[in-house]
Amino acid sequence: MNETHHAAIVRHDEAANVTDLLESRVVATPDLVLFSTPRTDGGFHGVTVREFHQRVIALAKGFAAAGVKPGDKIGIMCRVRYEWTLIDFAMAYAGAILVPIYETSSPSQIAFVLADSGANALILENAEMFARYDEVRSEAPGIGAVWRIDHDDLEELVAKGSETTDKEIARRRKLAKGSDLATLIYTSGSTGTPKGCMLTHANFVDTIRNAAKEMHEVIYVGSSTVLFITAAHIFARVVSQLAVYAGVHVTHQPDTSLLLPTLQSFRPTFLLAVPRVFEKVYNSAEQKAEAGGKGNIFRLATKTAIEYSMALDAGHVPLGLRLRFAALDKLVLSKLRAAMGGRVEFAVSGSAPLGLRLGHYYRALGLKVLEGYGLTETTAPVTINVPSKYKIGSVGPVLPGISVKIADDGEILVRGVNVFDGYWHNDKATTETFDGDWYKTGDIGALDDDGYLWITGRKKEIIVTAGGKNVAPSVLEDPIRANPLVGQCVVVGDGKPFIAALITLDSDMLPAWLANNKLSSTLTVAEAAQHPAVLAEVQRAIDRANTAVSRAESIRKFAILPIEFTEAGGHLTPKMSIKRHVIVKEFANDIAAMYDGNPDTSGISLGN
Repeated sequence: MNETHHAAIVRHDEAANVTDLLESRVVATPDLVLFSTPRTDGGFHGVTVREFHQRVIALAKGFAAAGVKPGDKIGIMCRVRYEWTLIDFAMAYAGAILVPIYETSSPSQIAFVLADSGANALILENAEMFARYDEVRSEAPGIGAVWRIDHDDLEELVAKGSETTDKEIARRRKLAKGSDLATLIYTSGSTGTPKGCMLTHANFVDTIRNAAKEMHEVIYVGSSTVLFITAAHIFARVVSQLAVYAGVHVTHQPDTSLLLPTLQSFRPTFLLAVPRVFEKVYNSAEQKAEAGGKGNIFRLATKTAIEYSMALDAGHVPLGLRLRFAALDKLVLSKLRAAMGGRVEFAVSGSAPLGLRLGHYYRALGLKVLEGYGLTETTAPVTINVPSKYKIGSVGPVLPGISVKIADDGEILVRGVNVFDGYWHNDKATTETFDGDWYKTGDIGALDDDGYLWITGRKKEIIVTAGGKNVAPSVLEDPIRANPLVGQCVVVGDGKPFIAALITLDSDMLPAWLANNKLSSTLTVAEAAQHPAVLAEVQRAIDRANTAVSRAESIRKFAILPIEFTEAGGHLTPKMSIKRHVIVKEFANDIAAMYDGNPDTSGISLGN
């Protein structure tokens, strides 16, 4: 199969805009608790739909009174929290266009987004974010008002809003039509200068209304979630609006070090996460078990859980496996379920592949990880697994209102209600990224006979060795990165005689791994990068990854770098994707060193 289509379930309404997502919820369940905000005593304060709606309108009045006009672009830099969604809807009611900036952005990135978008006001969360903006204030001369959440500026805006009538907000909220611009979201720039994606009200409304129908087993009135992924990213932004539309109970936790306590107290029914989160949860549990002398039983439980899940897919679970799984589930696996609050049934995962091993492991744990696929340019979701249509390892079938086609060279093309309007002030890039009305994603994949999409790599990242072998880096990088010691893996070898890899260590996991292996837990990343035991463990991870590919595609040498890749260092995007071109250029000497000598000799090259 090279093309698939799912007709829209909910018909397009050109008069509808983002505010209608909240309006319909107010009519349906005004007294439903929609949000829980943290109290100082560790508990939660509930906010009903009616209260949220009233607060949105009050804040919209404040923005109007402060001079925000319909069509104005307003920047926002803030961690994921209740106020983010409040501001998102209030701006829509005021008729303005929100321009998110990642909370981890550098001063130069902040200046670029503000200047390029033409934003004329800015909302910041705290003093640290203000300081970064203040460094480049002169480079964004269009910014007038700057409001800070930590200074209670939102409260002052609400008070000021008493000057604005309900009639004025009612007028403003109906101005935007489906085809009008709803937001400008800048790509993270993993391959160059960020581009502003123009997403319309119809992109959000049609995508959300149709996704809610398709995902009714996960997202419904009474379901609940903890949002901890940055709301500046389209993934969390769409889910936050979807939660309002569908009546999902939401709380927020921007501090991932407090995520487990929040899960245990809030007890959500589903999560939104990226694969690295699931890898870290598993790796942390494994190292904790190892430290407690229970590493062997943990690994046995893992092996049994994976076998059990695979047997479910095969249609028959042998009695012996059922009994072994039941015993280990009670002894080991149930504790992990309890650590996540005890009620989590589903997790929606995107941005990178999870891998078959962890997909089966979590499924046996009672947590179906519903992998999906999408981009900023497609208003997040293109395809997604749902409980009734689910294949581990795939990213699922297309959502209603969306079509997917596989081009002759394997590139994934998308058409539908979710596809953006183009790049802001960049007609050249817009033209290059469309083939007629099909959006060219730049990703490589395949459709199976049932219409499920399988991602195999990035078109621009395909490595062609000197021998002419095409290699998709992610096939090797993803399983290597699942090792608890590994932070990041970057496969190289374009035009070279064999494939090699740059490796960084995970500083969070390193002390526990060292202690569990009877080594000094005080070793630095640089020191550990040269330790024989660490080198041997990384080699084992590479050997396991190599079993999935041919000899010509396998990693023959690697270099462990004595640093970590970070966003601040320019190596990662805000969603923690590697900036391959930056890394390859910066570590060109380390890469060259791996190709010195006999190209057919496997071995280890240490970074300097």
